[in-house]
Amino acid sequence: MAEKWLIAVVGPTALGKTRWGITLARHYGTEIISADSRQFYREMRIGTAVPSEEELSAARHHLIQHKSIHDHYSVGDFEKETLELLDQLFSHHTEVMLVGGSGLYVDAVTQGLDQFPEVPPHTREKLNKRLEEEGLEVLQDELRSLDPVYYQEVDLENPHRVIRALEVCQASGRPYSDFRKRRKARRDFKTIYLGLDAPRDLIYRRIEERVDLMIKEGLVEEARKLHGLKHLNALQTVGYRELFRYFEGEWDLDTAISEIKKNTRRFAKRQLTWFRKNKEITWIPYDANPERVVEIIEQLKTQQHEA
Repeated sequence: MAEKWLIAVVGPTALGKTRWGITLARHYGTEIISADSRQFYREMRIGTAVPSEEELSAARHHLIQHKSIHDHYSVGDFEKETLELLDQLFSHHTEVMLVGGSGLYVDAVTQGLDQFPEVPPHTREKLNKRLEEEGLEVLQDELRSLDPVYYQEVDLENPHRVIRALEVCQASGRPYSDFRKRRKARRDFKTIYLGLDAPRDLIYRRIEERVDLMIKEGLVEEARKLHGLKHLNALQTVGYRELFRYFEGEWDLDTAISEIKKNTRRFAKRQLTWFRKNKEITWIPYDANPERVVEIIEQLKTQQHEA
């Protein structure tokens, strides 16, 4: 039986993962599964940089805008759905692409989810009440004290993620990061990781250009339509939160845009921190020659086959 290869294209936002996914999918005559947790929701398009119609038609994509922001959709749901999809795709493809910058979601597919302790419901309820009464910053500070390792990686602006880590810390008396990657799940495919790399200042410049383009394409109008639903977990994301504060009179528009850029830079930094820990990633220049990248993939296949 032919070996099955999952080719994961990862890296920070705004470096062209979509373009690389399409290029490689077309070379291998295969399909793409999105591992961008911001692109699952059909109501969010501009602020999540969903691939254009042209890009979507250049190669078949899966798990993009397939859920509503009203749906509960966890990383566990994503893992299950993706593994089922991979079973189907590997029945007629030797290679399948997994493309995205959500490290937790990539790891769930390639390595399996971690086993965490049970958390009493009242622990979460207390933390949610504290979020309401004391604000997110107090909880961020507590996480820094209880788990400085995870504090450096988590999206600190996402209250759902911060509370999840804190409830595990409080329920177990141990850092959340202690429970992560304790064992790797068995998979019937092999994974090749490609990370897109570029100098930090270039990443930041591309982020600023992308945010300006999003504003030009109508991000303010898209966010305004979603403002009444700002409590939903899907909308606890950069690009929308800042504009909600503009709509509420807390900031002017220029400040909101500046904050989107700043928070997206921070997000990219956390993405890099996450991916740099994975020693299986082969880092390539974001503007590398595609033929050279295919050569690298084939060399990695040979190395894994012989290992």
